[in-house]
Amino acid sequence: MKRTLLVFCSILMFTFQSCGIYSFTGADTGEAESFQVNFFQNNADLVEPGIDRAFTISLQDLILNQTSLNLTNTNGDLIFEGEITEYYISPMSATAENTAAQNRLTISVNVRYYNTLEPEKDFERRFSFYFDYPAQTQLVGANLETALDEIYTRLTQDIFNAALTDW
Repeated sequence: MKRTLLVFCSILMFTFQSCGIYSFTGADTGEAESFQVNFFQNNADLVEPGIDRAFTISLQDLILNQTSLNLTNTNGDLIFEGEITEYYISPMSATAENTAAQNRLTISVNVRYYNTLEPEKDFERRFSFYFDYPAQTQLVGANLETALDEIYTRLTQDIFNAALTDW
């Protein structure tokens, strides 16, 4: 009986120990305990007010929600910085009358990622995503918020995956 209990406890201990390594998001933060996201300046030719602040907060929130890292303003183990380089609207498809049937909002960001504990993981990379919408729709108010939310979600997830996963 004691031997069976010992085997069961050993299996249970190894099971819980192995779960400590697993991450549901696939994030590998290594020995890092903190991160910082510096303000992403809007350097795009077409300036939409507030997207710089909103994007910076979106990236902070994603990392906070998907890791156990602490957000800091200085001396983070992992540092994200960069700038918004493009914000533009372009026609995507035409009607029989040679007018736009659909438009595309595209946002691109240049990201510099520094891992102070593992410098070989540092990178500088451009990320871009878009939102398509009917040409007769004005991209203001709730429509603009929907477009920005979708773009931020994709951009921040792509940045997260590039920095903290092997995907």
